[in-house]
Amino acid sequence: MTTTRQGRLLAAMEEADLDAAAFVPGPNFYFLTGAHFHLMERPTVLLVTRAGERHAVMPLLERTRWQSVAPDVETVYWQDADGYAGAFAALARRIAPVAGRGRIGVEGQRMRLFEAEALRAALPAAAVVDTHALLSRMRLHKDAGEIAALRRAIAISETALAATIAAATAGMSEAEVRARLLAEMLAAGADGPSFDPIVLAGPASADPHGSPSPDRRLERGQPLLIDYGAAWGGYFADITRTFFVGEASSEHRDIYEAVLAANAFGRETARPGMTLDALDRTVTEKLRAGGFPELVLTKTGHGLGLDVHEAPQVMVGNLQEIEPGMVFTIEPGLYRPGDIGVRIEDDVLATPDGAESLTAFERGLTVIG
Repeated sequence: MTTTRQGRLLAAMEEADLDAAAFVPGPNFYFLTGAHFHLMERPTVLLVTRAGERHAVMPLLERTRWQSVAPDVETVYWQDADGYAGAFAALARRIAPVAGRGRIGVEGQRMRLFEAEALRAALPAAAVVDTHALLSRMRLHKDAGEIAALRRAIAISETALAATIAAATAGMSEAEVRARLLAEMLAAGADGPSFDPIVLAGPASADPHGSPSPDRRLERGQPLLIDYGAAWGGYFADITRTFFVGEASSEHRDIYEAVLAANAFGRETARPGMTLDALDRTVTEKLRAGGFPELVLTKTGHGLGLDVHEAPQVMVGNLQEIEPGMVFTIEPGLYRPGDIGVRIEDDVLATPDGAESLTAFERGLTVIG
């Protein structure tokens, strides 16, 4: 853990009046250790005390890898044959002051019940509390290395999309386009996809989070919505573009232009000092003014980094101000069930005097195939 990252964590713990914070494998765990582990049946927990001491409970089979990335963490190892209860008890003895009176913050949206119960059983006098939002706040402001990783993930994504669209033609299935996109991302250097790509043709594009089908095929005059991203160095891109196959009707063009105008307005308007509530409201107002207010279904965007969806949320009610170093999406969309969905999503970095779009893929109405 770098001094800066530990400082961010300790500041968050101070704000929440925590004596310790516990993390399971995931974005925060990686942020603090640089180690990727899977959530599995074997509990794996990192615990940091208010004094900055780091402890862990780790399956013995992960010992070599864990020691290579976190040699300074005081770790209790356990084997399947013995179970993990003894390891958690040993951890409790090592942090006796916390065990006797403390508040232990956990990631309520990630830690599972059996890990929380293992902590409670070993530390019966301590209070295990959900402080997910506060603990995750340490990742709000991206440093230079994180921004570089995001740029790389985005560049790979855009290279892959260009190659995929160049090969897409009427008659291909959504599943075939998805497979081509995945292959192109890997060929361009991705560690993998950020998430399973959403590739939706025709009326299916009106489902914001639909699944590609081998049976639905690209047809002339219909939209093709692609929401996807490449992962690189632990960081995720998240991009959406909507294309048209062969031609686009006049009304479909009008819907597209309304979304495009709202997307551009959001990228141009976002700036430090503006609340995320205000950004969402102004982008949504612009979108509604495009002539299809009944087709607005979603918020304007979300944070992006080690998670595809993380803080800050660009939505009504979030009065947090935009600050330099935040990365979030601008993704207005219009959705008419049974007909069309259009979404244009860009990844944006807040700068001292405005916002920079990290994504640059063509946004103008594009006809393919």
